[in-house]
Amino acid sequence: MAFVKISEQPSFYNDLEKKSVLEILQDINTEDKKVALAVEKAIPQIEKLVSQIVPRMKQGGRIFYMGAGTSGRLGVLDASEIPPTFGMPNTLIIGLIAGGDTALRNPVENAEDDTQKGWQELLDHNINDKDTVIGIAASGTTPYVIGALHEARAHGILTGCITSNPSSPMAEESDVPIEMVVGPEYVTGSSRMKSGTGQKMILNMITTSVMIQLGRVKGNKMVNMQLSNKKLVDRGTRMLVEELGLEYDAAKALLLMHGSVKKAADAYRAGKE
Repeated sequence: MAFVKISEQPSFYNDLEKKSVLEILQDINTEDKKVALAVEKAIPQIEKLVSQIVPRMKQGGRIFYMGAGTSGRLGVLDASEIPPTFGMPNTLIIGLIAGGDTALRNPVENAEDDTQKGWQELLDHNINDKDTVIGIAASGTTPYVIGALHEARAHGILTGCITSNPSSPMAEESDVPIEMVVGPEYVTGSSRMKSGTGQKMILNMITTSVMIQLGRVKGNKMVNMQLSNKKLVDRGTRMLVEELGLEYDAAKALLLMHGSVKKAADAYRAGKE
């Protein structure tokens, strides 16, 4: 199959500057409705990747997200949400973006065109064969990502990718390519829109399912979340009230003593035995 950048094809809409605000919003919403359906079609590939990640992480492996621009920012975002949500150290899921942290807020010229930089950054993190490298690029052609995936795969490291174009160069370097075809963007080529939305959804699916498989959720609750603000302390307290049948103040004191819902509940039950 010849490689065609569907994400760069002309928008289905024209004369955008002549539309009313309502028309623009309705059109964007119409396009956004297509994203979840495109992600649904990719679930078999997402499942395949997650199923290979989990046993690696149980042996101490990590996930590295790699991308440039919007894709890189979304990888860093997803990685940064794991410690507060699941109480895991920030060294298990790591987001790398072409151009480094500066690129989170400002474009770094030519950073994504360096085919060697990504692998060098992985070496700086002592990458090994228990780890997984997931490239993120709507186009599927970002040299920074492709170079890193190529070297990772050559070293026996599991590779995956998230792209909006089938049969891309990035997919060729991936053991498990996730191809989420959302079609042309509302503003032609603006992959921060549907492609970015779909990437965020898939990243959520990958890390949430991995964390559940690693035992970081009980029932449907974030029992290992960090107690970093009053809202989360209150949420954790209510979990203990529900689970242990304690009064609110007693549950709160127990929670603050042990630092997480799981540790508090385990300690309380151990004391009852």
